[in-house]
Amino acid sequence: MAFLGLGIFLVWWSLQQIPAEEWDNFKAAFSTARYWLIIPVFIILAISHLLRAIRWKMLMQPMGYNPTLANTFFAVMIGYLANLAIPRLGEILKCTILAKYEKVPAEKLVGTIVAERAFDMVTLMLVFILAFAFQYDVIGDYGYDILQSIVKGKSGEISYTRLIVVVSILLGLLVATYVLFKKFRHIRFIFLIHKLFLGIWHGITSVKDVKQKGWFIVSSIGIWGLYLMGTWVGFYATVGTSGLGLEVGLSALAFASVGMIITPGGIGAYALFLANILKLNGVSFALGFANGTLQWFAQFIIVLVLGFISLGLLPYFNKKKKMHAPATTHSS
Repeated sequence: MAFLGLGIFLVWWSLQQIPAEEWDNFKAAFSTARYWLIIPVFIILAISHLLRAIRWKMLMQPMGYNPTLANTFFAVMIGYLANLAIPRLGEILKCTILAKYEKVPAEKLVGTIVAERAFDMVTLMLVFILAFAFQYDVIGDYGYDILQSIVKGKSGEISYTRLIVVVSILLGLLVATYVLFKKFRHIRFIFLIHKLFLGIWHGITSVKDVKQKGWFIVSSIGIWGLYLMGTWVGFYATVGTSGLGLEVGLSALAFASVGMIITPGGIGAYALFLANILKLNGVSFALGFANGTLQWFAQFIIVLVLGFISLGLLPYFNKKKKMHAPATTHSS
């Protein structure tokens, strides 16, 4: 609820930043928007979600599991749907769905999710590097200011105390976990926790055993390339942003992706970050926020539609699959 509250606050706060004289432009952006562009954006993002399902399958194969692409895709979309309500709830739901329908151990699936997110973070960092390479003169100061606000304390200086406390807590937890598993593994509860951690570790390390490493990398680049394409096509939705190039799309994608992380489904934060980037590129905040809101809403609708379709098809597909499964014979 705290994350949802933050998102709603950011929507309210962003609307307050629109000058009174620009409200007419803000409303005009919605009345003249090219809403039909949701069709190509829908196709682009649907393919990106399919690529994500394919990549997830690749991570499971080294562990000896080969779920159907349909169930994997359904799980991905239902996970996105759940994330609209509560951040990261979708990751748990994805694992439980495949554990139920494909008999893949949930603890190992958690590991593959961690591996996926780690790879996504690396790819997002590459997007940031490209954005700064192409637009450093435009977004450099903005990125530096955000970084400063994260690493500095109230006094404006880098908070080494905060850093030391965080590192100390992490090290303490690691030592305590090691001792717990080493000396008390005979206790059933500790044994089960140890098994869970081992499953997660197997999932994480499955990346190094992926047979089609080239395709794994291509699918990751493809996912983010399609995100970029969707963002760029989205610029054409409003008059005044349709002339923006791919380099602006890179910057918008990089910072707006942070917004998708910090609030459920990116509510409030996505449009705010995108508006700030477009403002740095000569677009008024009102128009940028209108475009960002439309782009966020398009993504929201796409997840809503594909998520509910997946919810409906999941039991139907598995019922049909069970009916067509070869019957097993038992010999006496």
